Amino acid sequence: MPYLIDGHNLIPHMRGLSLEQIDDEQALIARLEIFFQSERKQAVVYFDRAQSGSADYRSAFLHAHFVRPPAIADTAILQHLRKLGGEARNWTVVSSDGNVRNGAKKAGARAVSSAAFAKLLENSPAARPAAPGQPEESDDIAGWLEIFGRKS
Repeated sequence: MPYLIDGHNLIPHMRGLSLEQIDDEQALIARLEIFFQSERKQAVVYFDRAQSGSADYRSAFLHAHFVRPPAIADTAILQHLRKLGGEARNWTVVSSDGNVRNGAKKAGARAVSSAAFAKLLENSPAARPAAPGQPEESDDIAGWLEIFGRKS
């Protein structure tokens, strides 16, 4: 099930992120990219109050769209749902805004609060940064194979 996310609603609920940070959007995009790649799901994250020079980001699993004033992310999400029509039922909307969540439900989409989605993200092994000094999984496997006398 793909996701539509209000990025600025999600940032305050993410450990280590703050709307006061200069690179808050990029930090959230990096976390979402890892999560959605590991889940093999698609997502579109909207950020409002885009600065001039803020470029959209697109990868295989994540599209970040910076909404230009006077438009806002809430409106962009609801417009996206309207364009989806009946396909909206296949999407999940992540927002702290009750009007957006209600609009998502009316469109047939699933609605999740930003706080609930942040918990899902934080509890996902893929979204947790690797501890410093920890070997990558492939290095760890190669090490065990070496110990047990096999070549990788």
